[in-house]
Amino acid sequence: MNKVLVVAVHPDDETIACGGTLLKHKANGDEIHWLICTETNKEANPEFYKVREEEIQQVSEMFQFDSVHHLKFLATKVDEYTDSERVGSISKVVSEVRPNIMYLPFRCDIHSDHRYIFEAAYSCTKSFRYPFVKKVLMMEAPSETEFALSLPSESFIPNVFNDISEYIDRKVEITKVYESEIGEHPFPRSEKTIRALAEFRGSTCGSDAAESFMLLKEII
Repeated sequence: MNKVLVVAVHPDDETIACGGTLLKHKANGDEIHWLICTETNKEANPEFYKVREEEIQQVSEMFQFDSVHHLKFLATKVDEYTDSERVGSISKVVSEVRPNIMYLPFRCDIHSDHRYIFEAAYSCTKSFRYPFVKKVLMMEAPSETEFALSLPSESFIPNVFNDISEYIDRKVEITKVYESEIGEHPFPRSEKTIRALAEFRGSTCGSDAAESFMLLKEII
């Protein structure tokens, strides 16, 4: 049995980037754990805050996460926290969950929150401090990952593909819980785009639908 920790910078990243993979892990008997790094400003937008909390609860139940953790950094303000705050908060969760597989945001995602969280989370995969972490992958999040600079050193170049043909419909269903994040095509997070990306990645690995990742480390 694997213990999986997905580091979602914002609620919805876990579903859009690797929802099918998480469902597959769960179906295979693995534990899946959800780390939500940011939240909306409750004082500035109390109505949206309430809606988002309800969405998180519903999504958690649909995935059947074994645990959900909230860091409560303010969304779009992650850069305003210190390195020690970011690393320390993530380290606490990693040490509690003790995952052997971690899914992280892509290090060059266009959203600065994603980049800061990646740096902090990757610091929490050092083998001498977290020897239980055996596999680390970066995820592909539509509307963030594809807008990275088109340079070899900063582009998402997948080298791991996961067949999610049995789970793509459920992934889309869960994604729709986040009503404010879904738009009409050609919006990057439309149902059509999510399915198209899954089909494209699937065509690379010989399946009807797939999610792709960049493998950073694997200890075997």
